[in-house]
Amino acid sequence: MSSTPNPLADQLKAGKFVLTGEIVPPVSGGSEELLAAAAPFKERLAALNVTDGPGARVHMSSLAASGILAQHGYTPILQMTCRDRNRIAIQADLLGASAMGVKNVLYLTGDDPTAGDQPEAKAVFDAKSHELLAWSKTMTEDAQLPSGRAITTAPQFFNGAADVPRIPEPGWEPKDLMRKADSGAHFIQTQLCYDIDIAKAYAACLKEHGLTDRLYILLGTGPIGSAKSARWMNENLFGVQVPDAVIDQLEHAADPKAEGRKLCLDFVAQLREVDGIHGVHLMAPGNIGSLPDVIDQISVQ
Repeated sequence: MSSTPNPLADQLKAGKFVLTGEIVPPVSGGSEELLAAAAPFKERLAALNVTDGPGARVHMSSLAASGILAQHGYTPILQMTCRDRNRIAIQADLLGASAMGVKNVLYLTGDDPTAGDQPEAKAVFDAKSHELLAWSKTMTEDAQLPSGRAITTAPQFFNGAADVPRIPEPGWEPKDLMRKADSGAHFIQTQLCYDIDIAKAYAACLKEHGLTDRLYILLGTGPIGSAKSARWMNENLFGVQVPDAVIDQLEHAADPKAEGRKLCLDFVAQLREVDGIHGVHLMAPGNIGSLPDVIDQISVQ
């Protein structure tokens, strides 16, 4: 891969504990709202994810939003789902992303359209996320499309995928992550996690299977604004398990948002000591305003 600077890849390869975050592009045909949403994170994160039609609902395209951010000095992570495009469109968008200065891509399956506000929309799902990773690897390393056609200027993609942290059951193997690593993934961003025992068990399992040497693991976490929000996450977000002790602390706190920030900082401090965790991916459903202060405090830990 080219030596052109990419703060996300460069910091991970240098052994730094990396912070990433994400924004949802606005439902807008202008760039002002997008830039306003991203502004609090400029200079604070190694990279900023740009979601791709989350909840199977229309927002500004992740490709266009990532290109705008790249041209304004950000390091975006373009999220690309399998849901909306066939392989021709995906590969064309990857070439376009590279031309706009996007170097990081996170490949996801994507929410089914029936979960969104236009359930009659036709899903594409022409490929699975590991196949997108393999295409991107071929385009980057071999300077050619999967069809074999040459690419005149190869992209410089640093490829990511998603996972859900868990305490492995006896005999469980991380086969999905192994396949994603084999397909060309460089980093993993996980679903939200608030339990240090889950984080330790998950990282130990990945280390046992050699994956922490092949993939940079960024564990998803973030400040929770209230006990009500924590319960909502447990009930509505796949793979999220907010411990009862955390919910109880939020329930009885005089200032739940301040308590949520403190709990997040304490959790990240513990994660720094977990072998195989290379950073955190910060998210805060319904509480994004707390993130800049949390990021600043994490940075001085």
